[in-house]
Amino acid sequence: MCGRYILIQKAQVIEKRFGVIVPDTIQLVPSYNIGPGRFAPVITNDRPNEIQLFRFGMTPSWMTKPSLFINARSEGDHNPDNNPTYTGAKGIITKPAFRKSVRSQRCLVPADAFIEGPEKEKLNRPFVVYLRDQVRPFAFAGIWDCWENTLTHELIYSFAIITTVANELMQKIQHHRSPVILNREDERKWLSNTLPLADITQLLVPYPAQLMNAYPIAPTIKNQAANDPGLIHPVGERLMQETILHGTKEVKITGMGSNKKFGFDEQNPTGH
Repeated sequence: MCGRYILIQKAQVIEKRFGVIVPDTIQLVPSYNIGPGRFAPVITNDRPNEIQLFRFGMTPSWMTKPSLFINARSEGDHNPDNNPTYTGAKGIITKPAFRKSVRSQRCLVPADAFIEGPEKEKLNRPFVVYLRDQVRPFAFAGIWDCWENTLTHELIYSFAIITTVANELMQKIQHHRSPVILNREDERKWLSNTLPLADITQLLVPYPAQLMNAYPIAPTIKNQAANDPGLIHPVGERLMQETILHGTKEVKITGMGSNKKFGFDEQNPTGH
């Protein structure tokens, strides 16, 4: 499950990174705690060259009442035990809530990092999960839909993040799922309107754990109204050792070290 994530990049960074424009009608505000019900930037297959704001938590168009599907399981009803070695069928293509969207309504969900906790303790013991080497923003694989409120006739555009089996890092957190993070070269494939469905579902795999890391934060992130840099300050060491090259010396980072250079730097998210 991926129910909270972070996006604090400036509009110019997002435009350059994804080759899109941010319309003048949209003001991007740094968000340290994007959760269900919040509106957040997406890049959709029908408007792949611009940012739109959709609600996090998808309501399929055919539903009679609003719902919030924040995640969509790539395996669908397969792999009920969340076996991390599962490589079988992608049942998302047959699930009523998602089968239309995964075929024709896909989106990129830009993010700098995401928040996850153990399966049992959840956000009572949260971690910031990020990509190493200052790789941000990145993109989750998402799906979207448009639902009409039959009483007000308001159209609600919303999205869900696709999840897959847990990689090694998520297993260290003791969580049973991973959000699908797309390789940069696969992002435009995900938005393609002509790529065969079989090729689309092949993209629904865990991101390599060796390219990621995580550190614990305080459970104040549970408060959906909270949104400030202090939410993501470390309260413990990283889960995985990191090694960098500094001149001719190899430096191993085993603790929190310097957050501005080696961790998730909330003050300088681009790493420049």
